[in-house]
Amino acid sequence: MKIASAVLWSIHQSATFVVRMNGRSPKKLDSAKLLDYSLRLLSGRAQSLGELRQKLKRRAEKAEDIDAVMLKLKEAGYLNDRRFAEGFAAARLANDGLGRMRVLRDLRQKQVAPKLAEQVVEQTFRATDETQLVEAWLERKYRGKPLSTLLADQKKLAAVFNRLRYAGFSASVSIRVLKRYAEAAEELDGMPEDGE
Repeated sequence: MKIASAVLWSIHQSATFVVRMNGRSPKKLDSAKLLDYSLRLLSGRAQSLGELRQKLKRRAEKAEDIDAVMLKLKEAGYLNDRRFAEGFAAARLANDGLGRMRVLRDLRQKQVAPKLAEQVVEQTFRATDETQLVEAWLERKYRGKPLSTLLADQKKLAAVFNRLRYAGFSASVSIRVLKRYAEAAEELDGMPEDGE
């Protein structure tokens, strides 16, 4: 009985400690420590100006320290949204084989300025054939499965179409490629494009 109550007390204490640790706010940093914190963040992975600013807001002792730190990082060449966006877009295209709209959406989520994101995506995808991208994406995602058999089912056809749209490919190109594998893809023709 004493052992059971000791175990329960220990579990209660551990749970209380975890709740206290998760509920506390991060330690506020002065200008020098904020710069060190920024460099640690940037050494982990590249960040957009907006992403880094948002993280610094949570940790800065004084709001004016954020602008000073950001300026130092820009001057040292550690922060450049165009370079960040170009590298990000090229990696998403080359490594993940994603479409234009998905890369644009991801850049906006990374808080890259919309106009800059559009310019970079246009430049990155300029020499890319979207039809080949869709075919490569289907081949990679459904490796070893005969697409004509898989896409014969209406629900699976719709699911594959939705996955293509989520991956950033246009409806028209997605439908054109899916028509090669399934006659029922004709029914997808009425699907709206992103801007509609």
